[in-house]
Amino acid sequence: MPDPTPRPAGSSGLSKEIPMSAEQFRKLRDIIYQRAGITFTESKKYVLESRLCRRLQELEIDDYDQYIAFLSTGPYQGDEFNELFNKITINETSFFRNPPQLDAFEKETLAGLLAARASHKRLRVWSAACSSGEEPYTLAMQVHRTLGLRLGDWKIEILGTDISERVLEIAQGGRYTDYAMRGLPPLVQQRYFRKDGHEWVIDPAVAALVRFEELNLKDRLAIKRLGQFDVIFCRNVMIYFDDPMRKQLVSMFHEALAADGTLYIGHSETLRDLGVPFAQVGPATAFSYRKLARAGSGEAPLGAGTAPGAPTPARPGSKAA
Repeated sequence: MPDPTPRPAGSSGLSKEIPMSAEQFRKLRDIIYQRAGITFTESKKYVLESRLCRRLQELEIDDYDQYIAFLSTGPYQGDEFNELFNKITINETSFFRNPPQLDAFEKETLAGLLAARASHKRLRVWSAACSSGEEPYTLAMQVHRTLGLRLGDWKIEILGTDISERVLEIAQGGRYTDYAMRGLPPLVQQRYFRKDGHEWVIDPAVAALVRFEELNLKDRLAIKRLGQFDVIFCRNVMIYFDDPMRKQLVSMFHEALAADGTLYIGHSETLRDLGVPFAQVGPATAFSYRKLARAGSGEAPLGAGTAPGAPTPARPGSKAA
């Protein structure tokens, strides 16, 4: 049985290439899709092969059939799936990524929700596929500076979830390198971080607003257990999924959002033709979508009878994109 402990670079067996046959690719592709909903088309075989070759070398496994058996029946299969997803997903993120979108969140969505929730003073935000935590901490900083002295009167929860245990460990630690701090406005860096050796540590007042949880976005029951949210961020995630998985995910987000909740997606993604009732709101650069009722709302689901590029009907009081 292979030892799941990675070996350092330069160890025996870390230099040879391990070819992946078409049949082995199909088996691995199907395993990944069944477990996480992530899609690898035939044209992406080389991507999967290049990302997994190093892992097989670390395990001193000579071929992909042996690795498939290790994934499927070995005593370490649960841990190995974590390693597999660490290898095949790109955890590219940064603080305050896509400023126009975050400006729309802070000035429009957040401001509106704080007014609407003034009576019970509760707010829940979900950062799905949060990687190493930069996104949920960014949202927490925005909430912190918006509420200011009123923060103590509110119950704020910002949840960051990811399928990768490794990146969640970084997120929970709240410690970041100089590279991770790139592009962060100096005033924000001074206000919300302190330097500790070669790392920057997130301010405890911000960290207190955020919690992290390991979550597979294909797991409907796990998502149901999370409860209801006022805002969901899921940016640059649906690009990994096929249309059925996108529709399933967006439907789950619809169920998880409050009646007036808002979903934020990535700039290269769309909700069109998924048949889930959302209306685009805010500026076009926000990529934000307000939840609509599934029946009796008077609104057509996004993409139903709407020409590409045409304005989407908005709820009363919302701005059409």
